[in-house]
Amino acid sequence: MIDKDLLARTVSDALAGTDLFLVDIAVNPANEIIVELDSPSGVDIDSCAAVTRRIEEVFDRDVEDYQLEVGSAGITSDFKIRAQYDKNVGNDVELLTRDGRKLRGVLVEVSAGEPSDRDVDFTVEVPVKVKEPGAKRPVIKQEAMKLNSADCKYVRYDLKF
Repeated sequence: MIDKDLLARTVSDALAGTDLFLVDIAVNPANEIIVELDSPSGVDIDSCAAVTRRIEEVFDRDVEDYQLEVGSAGITSDFKIRAQYDKNVGNDVELLTRDGRKLRGVLVEVSAGEPSDRDVDFTVEVPVKVKEPGAKRPVIKQEAMKLNSADCKYVRYDLKF
């Protein structure tokens, strides 16, 4: 079985000096490795190839065979670590809370912490209909909601078509 800790250190070494960050590493019992990367400026094929080459230098396929996929976390992927929340401050997000509320709004703030933290406090401004006293129709106002990533089934970039 592939040593996941050595794999994580190898990927971190390969990312040193770049604006890329590691989102996730998955290794299953069949030695299928999936490495997800992200960056504030995007992930290109050359960056993925460089990380792939570094992994292949450290992990000899003759000793233990494996399948390797290195790629971007993707624009439709759920946020997994604080760095992804930081990257998307000011952007529209979609989230589903554990109590079943689907919300769309603007990610306005992320609490301080390590970029690799998975437990993230954040604030989203969501539109809410409010009927002012004496008004005939409700108006839409922005309401700030403080949430934690553990309170959400998913948080992701909101693609509007």
